[in-house]
Amino acid sequence: MNARKGLPRALSRTQIQQFINDGFVRIDEAFPHQLAEEGRAILWRDLPCDPADPATWTQPVIRLGMYGDAPFRDAVNTPVLHAAFDQLVGRGRWQPRVDLGSFPVRFPSLDDPGDTGWHIDVSFPGPGGSWEERRDFSDWRANVTSHGRALLMLFLFSDVGQADAPTRIKAGSHRDIARILASAGEAGMSNAMLGPRMAAIERPEVAATGRAGTVYLCHPFLVHAAQMHRGAAPRFLAQPALHPKVPLRIERPNRRYSPVERAIRRSLQTSKG
Repeated sequence: MNARKGLPRALSRTQIQQFINDGFVRIDEAFPHQLAEEGRAILWRDLPCDPADPATWTQPVIRLGMYGDAPFRDAVNTPVLHAAFDQLVGRGRWQPRVDLGSFPVRFPSLDDPGDTGWHIDVSFPGPGGSWEERRDFSDWRANVTSHGRALLMLFLFSDVGQADAPTRIKAGSHRDIARILASAGEAGMSNAMLGPRMAAIERPEVAATGRAGTVYLCHPFLVHAAQMHRGAAPRFLAQPALHPKVPLRIERPNRRYSPVERAIRRSLQTSKG
C-alpha cells in the first residue's frame, strides 16, 4: 500500500481500478480485531439469546441499532479507512461517521429470513411530502448522482466464511444500475422500480467473506443481497453508508472526478461492459 502524509497505507492504483471496474474493494485488517471482539460483546448484551446456547438462536436474523459506542466509532475512523475514503470519494467530500448504524445479526437457521432479494441501498425519500410517506422506506430512492450516499460499506465484526451468510455481490453491477438510473433523472428510482431489472443483471457473483476487521468499500450502485446462514456461529456485520459532504457530480468544470464519479461516467459512456 502507498503511504501518504503520515497515513500508514491507502489503496493502490490496482485497487482503485478494481473499484471502478467491479464496484468494490476489500480491505483486510481495516480495523483491529480487538474492536470487533468488543463490539460483539456489546451486541450480544442486546440480543435476546445466549451466546453459549445455540438452542436460544431461534430467529434467522435480528436487527440491532443504532450503535455509536467506542468500538464502533473507532472502527469506522481508522487512518486506513480515512485514507481510502479520501481516495475513493475525494478529500473534503465525505462526512466522518460517529457510529456504525444498525447490525443485521444472522444466525444459523433453516428458515428463510425473508430479506434475501437483490437490491441497492437507496438514500433519499420519494416524492411524497408527508412525514409518514418519508418514513416508508419502500419508496426511498437512488438517482444517477447518488444523492445522499457516497459509499456502501460492509464491516465484518465476526469471521465470515462461505457458509456464514456472506453478503452476495454482483461484481460490476454498479455500471448497469448507473445506466438504468440515468433514464430516471434526479427523481431516481426505488428498489421496487429497479427490482426485475436488478434480478436480470448477469454479473459474476462474489461473496463478501473475510476475517473480523475486514471492510468492503462498495460503490453506492452495487447490487447485493443477503442469504441464509448455513454455518455454525452467528454473523455480525454493519452496513453503514458513507455520506457525502458535497454532492457527487458527473460533470465537473475542473474534471477532478473521484473514482465513485468516474465509475458512473464510464458506465454512461459505454453501452455495456
